[in-house]
Amino acid sequence: MNPEFKNYLQKVTQSSDCNEAEIIQSLWSGYGKISRYQLVDSQIETVVVKCIAPNQSSDHPRGWNTDMSHNRKVKSYQVESYWYANWNHQCNENCRVPKWIGSFSAGESQWIVLEDLDVNFPVRKHQLSFFEVQVCLKWLANFHAAFLSRKPVGLWEVGTYWHLETRPDEFEKIEHTELKLKAHRIDEELNRCKFQTIVHGDAKLANFCFSPDGQRVAAVDFQYVGGGCGMKDVAYFLGSCLSGPDCELYQDELLGYYFSELEGALQALALSLNFEELKDEWTRMYPIACADFTRFLLGWMPAHQKVNDYSVKLVNAVLRSL
Repeated sequence: MNPEFKNYLQKVTQSSDCNEAEIIQSLWSGYGKISRYQLVDSQIETVVVKCIAPNQSSDHPRGWNTDMSHNRKVKSYQVESYWYANWNHQCNENCRVPKWIGSFSAGESQWIVLEDLDVNFPVRKHQLSFFEVQVCLKWLANFHAAFLSRKPVGLWEVGTYWHLETRPDEFEKIEHTELKLKAHRIDEELNRCKFQTIVHGDAKLANFCFSPDGQRVAAVDFQYVGGGCGMKDVAYFLGSCLSGPDCELYQDELLGYYFSELEGALQALALSLNFEELKDEWTRMYPIACADFTRFLLGWMPAHQKVNDYSVKLVNAVLRSL
């Protein structure tokens, strides 16, 4: 353990000692690790520490180890650190996130110290029931409501890890001629929405932590948090946890649930706006958000299981409309 960081961790947690109890996971492309630390003589028993060490990074698992890729990842960790220090506390219990305890940097390395969500949200899911999908959609609705019309200061100007401007290498690989030709128009449609919010940017199933009773979730991993239409998160999330046939079967019902929760969250926050106008706009944006993500997949990994009959059908419908 870096001795400077150890001193910092003991100070910020008011502990007499600390030890790395386990490595939870390595970061993508070997850019560091997420660990659980045991604290001694502190009111907090454990914390989770995200250690980012870009100088130790290895090759990208799929070969995308370019300067563009490296710089994007480095910025993503800077954004995440800024999010936790300056935005994170604005989330409420309906869009639960780990509490930020502190951040420390030394040279090119940095550490983000967070609440250990396993205390209250210990369950990780690989498959979801219909109700559990709704639980996550409720989180997204409350998150989007909390930050509606907010400027993403210090975050990505346009959130999501697949944003077209940050993915020129993957864009060049796209073989779908019409989608490649209209990709920038799809991007423009999403970016010029009247109703913008802050999007999580990587709202996949793996980034949601469930309470033991499955009634609540908390979300982690804010590397690609930034401005955007809320449908980007919704489209990406549904594609991460449902098959193509299930997406098609339950699309309208799940979107209806999301908008119901969004309306309730906005009312609770006493935000004055024309909700029906927002709902109409974002409903139109849903297939466009799906097409935008599929554009990324067709350049990054065209054989991915998320490129299925459902997503291709939506892409074709969007292309016909543009």
